[in-house]
Parts: sequence; structure tokens; C-alpha cells
Amino acid sequence: MVGGARFDAPKFDSAVTARLARRATLRRSVALASDFRYEQTDPALFYGNLAVDTAALVDDVYVGATGRALDGAVILDVGGGPGYFADAFARVGARYLSVEPDPAEMHAADLQVHGSVRGSGTALPFRTSSVDVCMSSNVAEHVRDPWAMAEEMLRVTAPGGIVVLSYTLWWGPFGGHETGPWHFLGGERAARRYARTHGHEPKNRYGKSLFAVGASDGLRWATTTPNGELLSAFPRYHPRWAWWLVRVPVVRELLVSNVVLVLRAVR
Repeated sequence: MVGGARFDAPKFDSAVTARLARRATLRRSVALASDFRYEQTDPALFYGNLAVDTAALVDDVYVGATGRALDGAVILDVGGGPGYFADAFARVGARYLSVEPDPAEMHAADLQVHGSVRGSGTALPFRTSSVDVCMSSNVAEHVRDPWAMAEEMLRVTAPGGIVVLSYTLWWGPFGGHETGPWHFLGGERAARRYARTHGHEPKNRYGKSLFAVGASDGLRWATTTPNGELLSAFPRYHPRWAWWLVRVPVVRELLVSNVVLVLRAVR
């Protein structure tokens, strides 16, 4: 128990995830997992496929939570990088905005994304209650204080709007990113080994741009924040029949890989 709220048995079997549950098949899971090998060698392929799946996921949970599709909604992508997700959200009719702190990341793919702003996720340069949906995909593990970022996401979301926060778990198979699986022996040790092996520092440097974040950390925040109501928590890449894993402490840290938290903004 934390602050009187249970965070070890989150909800996920609800109307919020009903549409997504129908798509959360083993075929989808295998396809997404197979794309990970292209993350650094062919990022356009990797992020292009991920963008299509992410837009569908966000649309599914938004319909479940509000009864409305994303068509016409204003969506803010925190840590949007060069804007790989922009086209996918445009295709579902959303007005896509993004914020990214690193100018090199913003221009990494030579994409022209209108509405892309340079700024910090922990101090979002947007007005309070200015967007319908605020999302972040695989960013929280790169932020020193991810829950400050999460609170900012709730702040800029209009009351009744939805926050979708998805992040990679440290003790999962992809927690160390390119330094894995050696991160199981320690993040700093894994980073030094990568530098020795490859002759340069990893892109995701432990302690600087990569941090150890667990499922329980996010669930604790999501069930105790006064600014949001946790609607659902589920594994992002797992088939529906494996979603029960997110309910089991310790096991979820090792086997869930990436957790999705869906919250309704409240004031």
C-alpha cells in the first residue's frame, strides 16, 4: 500500500482497452519484436512501423476512455524526436504537436514536422489544459525525473483528456537498450563494456541519458498523483492473453518489457 492506494494490481480489463485487446495478438507482438533489430540500422523502418501501431493504440484507448475518436483531437507527443509519428497521427485525423529537448534528434531524419517545439519534458512549453491527449513513447527511461515529466503531461492535458505514458522497464530484456543484456550486471558496467567493444560511447549512456525505471515506479506514481486517474495499465507489446503479467510484482519487472499507463487528467 502507498498513500492508501494499491499499485500492485492495476486495472486493464475495461472499456479503455477493449478495442486494443482485439488487436493485441501474438502476430502483432512478433512483428513489433522483430522490428527492434532495425532501431539503429534502419530507424525509418523501425519508427515508421512503431508509429502506425502507436497511433492505433492511442486511438483505441482514447475511444474507450472518452467515446470519441482522435479525429480533430490535439495530441502532444513528449519526446517526439524527429517526428516519425506525425504522419501516422495525421492519418487518423489528429492535430499532432511534439516537443523534443535535443536539436540533433529533431533534425536526425530530415523530416519537416509543423508544430514541433524544442523544450524539456519536465517543463513543457505549453499552456495548462491545452491538449486533448498527451503521450510519451519510450522516453521516461531517458529522463532523470520521469514523474516530474508525467506530472507536466497531466498539467497540459485538459480535464477529461487522456495521458498515455509508455516506457521501457530496466529489468526487462530491452532495459539496457544497446548495452543489453549486460545491464543486468549494472548500468555503468554495461556502458563501459560497450565503449571497450565498439570504440565509442553508447547512444544511451547510463546515468546521463538512460536510467533504471521500473513498472512499480510508474504504478506508484499513477495511483497516487492527485492530478490524474489511472484508467488502465498493460504491457505494450504483449498479446492480450499475457497482460496478466503486469499484475504480478517482481515478475512484471522481468517479463513485461514495456508498460503503458493510461490516465484521465483531473483538476
